Amino acid sequence: MTTINLNPAKKIYFSSDNHLGSPNREISLKREKIFISWLDKIKSDAQAIFFLGDLFDFWFEYKTVVPKGFTRLFGKLAELSDSGIDLFFFVGNHDCWMKNYLEDEIGFKVFTNSCEFKIDDNNLLIGHGDGLGPGDIKYKFLKFLFRSSILRKLFSLIHPDIGISLGRFFSDNNKILSGNNSPFESKDKEMLYTYCKNVLKTKHYDYFIFGHRHLPLELDLGNNSKYFNTGDWISHYSYLVYDGTSFTLNYNNK
Repeated sequence: MTTINLNPAKKIYFSSDNHLGSPNREISLKREKIFISWLDKIKSDAQAIFFLGDLFDFWFEYKTVVPKGFTRLFGKLAELSDSGIDLFFFVGNHDCWMKNYLEDEIGFKVFTNSCEFKIDDNNLLIGHGDGLGPGDIKYKFLKFLFRSSILRKLFSLIHPDIGISLGRFFSDNNKILSGNNSPFESKDKEMLYTYCKNVLKTKHYDYFIFGHRHLPLELDLGNNSKYFNTGDWISHYSYLVYDGTSFTLNYNNK
């Protein structure tokens, strides 16, 4: 378990699901600039920033090649890291093929699965959230395939010009691999809500924080526990912030 003690006048931020690179360079660059502007705005009081997956719509690291683009974002993230802000990154279903490039170049602390954190006196379970909860067998099977070291090795044998183009094509067109964009109907129909309730049967967390759903949510789980979803930076431009007293969903004013 990673422990964070919040310093006075500081905050911790959580965001997810930018899907940068999609649907095309022009639209993605516009959203990227909005996100960078937000990062610039919060840098004065941020002690840590959690990126809960799908920052990129497609990402694959070859031994000496990474997808080009995102220069402005990388520059800003490096600036934040160099200033002493902790950057935690949880791989999503679109950028799960991440190795150590962003760790080495920017200082990300990369996590491949949900992890426990203790922030002040709060126990949290944090992750991207894909493949958790009941049902969705087709997706879970695809997740198993895409996370396999064998498939990653086979894909690395494809020339980067072809492999990255293929990856971007399938990310754009395979909605099975995307987050659930359906409207909220009820708590019981939210797979991550059900997952959290099941976890609470064996272990208590004060907060569950996930992405993937593309819908900002704050749901009471009972037993002094809450589930938050950070939403996205496509439709909602939403994020979660902890100020030492409470966790609050916020929306960036574009």
